[in-house]
Amino acid sequence: MTWYAFIGALEQGFVYGIMVLGVYLTFRVLDFPDLTVDGSLPLGASVSAVAITNGVNPFVSLALAALAGFGAGMVTALLNTKLKILHLLASILTMIALYSINIRIMDGPNVSLLGVDTILDPVMASGLPGYLAAPIMYAVIALGITLAIIWFLHTELGQALMATGDNAQMITSQGVNTHTIIILGVGLSNALVAFSGALVAQNQGASDVNMGVGTIIAGLASVIVGETLFGKDGIARACLAALFGSVLYRLAIALALGVKLGRFSFTPSDLNLITALLVVMALVAPKIKARLQAR
Repeated sequence: MTWYAFIGALEQGFVYGIMVLGVYLTFRVLDFPDLTVDGSLPLGASVSAVAITNGVNPFVSLALAALAGFGAGMVTALLNTKLKILHLLASILTMIALYSINIRIMDGPNVSLLGVDTILDPVMASGLPGYLAAPIMYAVIALGITLAIIWFLHTELGQALMATGDNAQMITSQGVNTHTIIILGVGLSNALVAFSGALVAQNQGASDVNMGVGTIIAGLASVIVGETLFGKDGIARACLAALFGSVLYRLAIALALGVKLGRFSFTPSDLNLITALLVVMALVAPKIKARLQAR
């Protein structure tokens, strides 16, 4: 792996780490399998790209993207809680609808951001080398959001969110409206995913309707890798494990793509295969470790 490939993997790891935090909230905290993220990531990218090309400040476009993602998550949660549609099916329906909505927002399949200002411009103007400016800025943003999530999960509302995922019947008996909690939790998750999508669009210089394909797989892989290597005891450790699991996942992808065995080498089209292998390894490793310790 070259130095620039390493820096690029770090950059992507922190950018997509915000998405992984969103996946962690639904799958681990709320126990709500949510496939909306495959549509909410390009939703955030498209909202941010269109806003910037129409003269909106790049930082303001991030907030607009997060609001759009929150709305998408609310739709999924409302389909589940109010219309009694199975959560998995509700998220698939929202994801499918978002494909058309994203094309409508962009008035086409993609929007270019070449030649317009992004959030990286002020950092680049500070004198930092270009290849270091982006990863440093994204690391600061990702760590800041991670700390905010850790703080939120320690609040009364955050504890209600965790309790709803652990035992909805118990928390209902305490007078908590679980429907409201689910709507809030799924909305917050997709707000993070859309925020990540907006960052990805500004980083790559374009928004595309297909950029969310495989988002949920990458998110789950990052969560599992992080929990396997760093553990999941405690809120802070679990959240940090999700973030750094994203970084390690991107580093593993970059490393695998650089492997050459004779005439054989991995290509970008093998990304899903590599992801599947990483998830299998992460799931099997704890069991193998337990057997070895038992012996």
